[in-house]
Amino acid sequence: MNAFSMTSGRRALRRSYCRSQAGRGLRWLLPLVLASLLAACAGKDEIDDKFVRDITEAYESAQKSMNNGNYRRAIGIYEALQARFPFSELSTQIQLELMYAYYKNGAKEQAIDASDTFVRENPIHPRVDYALYIKGLIYFDQNAGMLERLFHKSTDNRPPADAELAFSAFNRLLERYPASPYAPDAQQRMVYLKNRLSAYENSVARFYIRQGAYVAALNRVRGALELYHGADSVADSLQIMIDCYERLGMTELAADTERVLQDNFPNDRS
Repeated sequence: MNAFSMTSGRRALRRSYCRSQAGRGLRWLLPLVLASLLAACAGKDEIDDKFVRDITEAYESAQKSMNNGNYRRAIGIYEALQARFPFSELSTQIQLELMYAYYKNGAKEQAIDASDTFVRENPIHPRVDYALYIKGLIYFDQNAGMLERLFHKSTDNRPPADAELAFSAFNRLLERYPASPYAPDAQQRMVYLKNRLSAYENSVARFYIRQGAYVAALNRVRGALELYHGADSVADSLQIMIDCYERLGMTELAADTERVLQDNFPNDRS
């Protein structure tokens, strides 16, 4: 065997030995890494268990997060408590807190579902009025009013989207709990919603008039007058009715509606 062959053989042996040692090292290292990862996970679970084990402490921590505006953290704690202590003395209160946290965090669907679940599971609970109030707030369309104030642009032609659902939730609250502490605010919001919805119905009725669909326009304003009586646009609704009756040749009904308009809104005849 020449010198070159001997040298090459020794190199091959060294490479084989190194690979063997490296493999042996990995075999020893992998269990250590896995053990470290398992220990870290166990440590995290142990911290979580310790934190959630004391329901009062965890609840107070969630409330602090709410007060600091950290709604995501509060939601995480409330959800953990709800799962860990479904039948605790604080369970219904946690449901209410979680509902509000969802609302503040912009989780609309989750908040609505939480409200509906609370009302369904606790029909005689003294805080049902709060659940209905939160549901109304979720649907309440504040952006339309804000845009109208900022840009002086009417939103009557814009579909009211969730305004009807908000109106329904607040109306249910007022009918069932007229003495609720949330009733005054709900009533004020309903005034805005009533005006918003009535104005939209008038806008749709005018569209029908332009299309020559006078009966459809009449039905639209009649519905608005029945559902949203007392709205700012009642006089406008009556005027639309007069216009439709006249176009349909129903002169007596037009005259009767004219008298109603004059008696109730003497300065609104255009």
